[in-house]
Amino acid sequence: MFRLRCGSSFLRRLLHGGTVNRDQVLQQLQVCAAEDQVLDVVGKNKAKLTVNHVSTAVGMLWQFQREKPQMLRTVMVIRCHPQFLTLRVLAENKIALMDDLTLVDMLYSFLRFNVDGHDSLVQQLVSEAWLRIDRLPMESLSKFSMCLSDLNLQNSPLMGHITSIVDQRLSSIDDARILTSLMISMSPLVSPRLRDALISRAEELLDTMDPAKFNNPRRIVQFMRNIKHSYRPLLDKCNKIFLINMSRLDAENICMIMGLYQGLQFNSCDFNLAVKPRLTELIDSSTDPHSFTKLFVALAPMSSQEIRDGLENTALLLADELTPHQALAVAEALQYIQSRNLNLLNKIASVIQRNLHVYKPVEVTRLIQALFQLKYQNPELYAKLRQILLKFMVRSVQPYEVTMLIRVLSMLPCQRLEEGVISRVEAIVTQCKLNDLNTISIAVAKWLRNDPSYRHNTSSKYVRLLQTLNRCGRERLQKADRLDLLLEELKYTTGEWFEEMLMDETMVTLKRMMDQIHWTNVPALCHFLTKTNHICPPLLDRIATVAIKDIDKIHHWGIYATILPFSVLNYDSANELYDASIQCVTAHISTFEPHMLVLLGYTLALADYFPEALVREIFSIEFLGKLDAELENLSDALTMRTRLRLMELNRAVCLECPEYQVPWFHENYCQQFQKQGTVTASPMQQQIHNMLGEVLGGINCVRVAVVTPYFYTVDFECVLDKHLQPLPYSEPSTLQISDRGKVHWGTSSEDTTRDVLPPGAQRVAVNFLDSKSFCKNSHHLRGNALMTKRHLEILGYLVVQVPHFEWNSMELSTPNAWKEYLKKNLFGQLSS
Repeated sequence: MFRLRCGSSFLRRLLHGGTVNRDQVLQQLQVCAAEDQVLDVVGKNKAKLTVNHVSTAVGMLWQFQREKPQMLRTVMVIRCHPQFLTLRVLAENKIALMDDLTLVDMLYSFLRFNVDGHDSLVQQLVSEAWLRIDRLPMESLSKFSMCLSDLNLQNSPLMGHITSIVDQRLSSIDDARILTSLMISMSPLVSPRLRDALISRAEELLDTMDPAKFNNPRRIVQFMRNIKHSYRPLLDKCNKIFLINMSRLDAENICMIMGLYQGLQFNSCDFNLAVKPRLTELIDSSTDPHSFTKLFVALAPMSSQEIRDGLENTALLLADELTPHQALAVAEALQYIQSRNLNLLNKIASVIQRNLHVYKPVEVTRLIQALFQLKYQNPELYAKLRQILLKFMVRSVQPYEVTMLIRVLSMLPCQRLEEGVISRVEAIVTQCKLNDLNTISIAVAKWLRNDPSYRHNTSSKYVRLLQTLNRCGRERLQKADRLDLLLEELKYTTGEWFEEMLMDETMVTLKRMMDQIHWTNVPALCHFLTKTNHICPPLLDRIATVAIKDIDKIHHWGIYATILPFSVLNYDSANELYDASIQCVTAHISTFEPHMLVLLGYTLALADYFPEALVREIFSIEFLGKLDAELENLSDALTMRTRLRLMELNRAVCLECPEYQVPWFHENYCQQFQKQGTVTASPMQQQIHNMLGEVLGGINCVRVAVVTPYFYTVDFECVLDKHLQPLPYSEPSTLQISDRGKVHWGTSSEDTTRDVLPPGAQRVAVNFLDSKSFCKNSHHLRGNALMTKRHLEILGYLVVQVPHFEWNSMELSTPNAWKEYLKKNLFGQLSS
């Protein structure tokens, strides 16, 4: 009993002592419900505050801010509060006492309150974290890497150290949030090997994580956008998670995801169809400038005219409340939809003009591009923007930034270029990539044409600069040793300067690197060859060999890019590649976006391939309905291109595969398309018209711009009887060429019915082939010209093609020579 009484007495003393020693300051902080209460506790207990108190107070201040909508946050008010300064001073004095977790959390929270990166507190926190970096847990390392990105230290040796640590410990990271945050921070420094390892690990974690956490896949997509690498299987997985969470996504998240998709050139029909009604739901709740701006940017390009008008009216009401960056976002959206709402444009321009001092170089370039493409007229604003560009130019030392500034500077009205701009370009030009050199050359060529002084000075500053660009471009190609990096530079490199000055050297370089062609870079290389219209048999043979070997590794979306140059350039030594590609496409036919399947079907049709499964899928009622729905959300250019390719594929199937019994349903489309276009005969076509009249014994024996069944347009048509004598038409030609080359339609232009031919007679189609019908570097006929010939022959024509290089050759330099050429081609084929 005595021992029990003593034990009870000891327990009471222990509990009483615990109550006395309890941290009262911490208790006061933990019951705070708002920022002012936290700051009040700090002010009353300055002398008592420990590391734990400071950490808790700063963390709670940020947590309260984080829980508020963006427009209601008071970061500036908190940062300027005297007690927040107290917390900063105390934190700086107690850095050595902080544990690793507290140290990184403190840095993260202070940066959220926009404490300047040059502040001694931030610098000391970063320095201390660097000293401890090898022992930081992965969660703290992830948060620290985010802080470095906030401080623009993503390319620093410190970030390189973090990248090395992640590389070594990658297999131990089991939290998708930690990994994806690290991926974004490290993106400028990852090697191709580490990139692939990160993507593989992310794919594994994505399969096991809670699908409701949509921020993880969003960060994965952002990582791929940052490194400009589109890995389709992982993108598809991320896209499925977004679709699952569509009802929880707000306008800001949707806008962000759509921007990332656009940067990756990734299009998802299912995502677009789900996003539109979701954004429409959010219209009534998006009433503040922040949420409305995100909604406007995402919804305006895909909405109906009625909804778009409503959005523009709301934007007009909110315009004066927009921040400079919100005004820029609205301006870019207006440019995308080509708005003609002058009141809204003036309002947005007014906000922009008041805040020009706020914008960074990249934002000024985006702003000028948007206003320029909107054809917005405001000389005063453009003059100010030009002065700002010139100031940025003088200060800029980064090649990509100078290139960007040069590009938009060339859009603004100015006859000549300042010496300071030329000096800046000359200073960085040796560091420029090929796409930057190409951009600069286009701008310089424009100034060269506009500067009247050039006409009197052939050794002008522009010529010297172009010569420097030529030299730098050749040197860069000669020094290139990695195909993947070269293809990245060539991705957006086009134009006269590149084709005339560097194209031959580029092809030499690509052939030199043929052993580096791999299934991973085959689509990019094929895209370049298609874009430049250059046929190179050694490269195409190597591509075909690699693609056939690893066709199961190439994502089925890459098949389209892979076979495109073979079809477009009419390279007929790829039967095995086509067979393998068709097998792959057929196996994944249900996963293709509708518009992509149409483009793929047309590409195969160019090469005379019509896989039955693909044709029946495309021309099913269900598929065509889904295609119509998708096209409502695509850009106007892609929509027009897809509709044209669908018509051409429909025509090809009807002509070449009648056994499929696919109906021709593009009659009205073709008639409308025909009415919208204007036909103009080139001087050479006028010349051929006159010569044909003489060869055939009269102009009434030739018809001009004849529209055939299925709406091919034949340049010239004539009919020869069984004795090869020309037959005059019973009615005059429905089309005539005027003195100015205009082709005028007659009253029966829409009548595509044809006269019945006498027995043994033959219709002859004479088509003039200009340079667009051939590959750039040879007289090799392109796939579309060959398909036209094939289809005209099915329609019963004898097809005579007149290549421009033959008609303009030295051999054919007299009227008699031209006539003999036409006689040989007209009558020679029939007599043989």
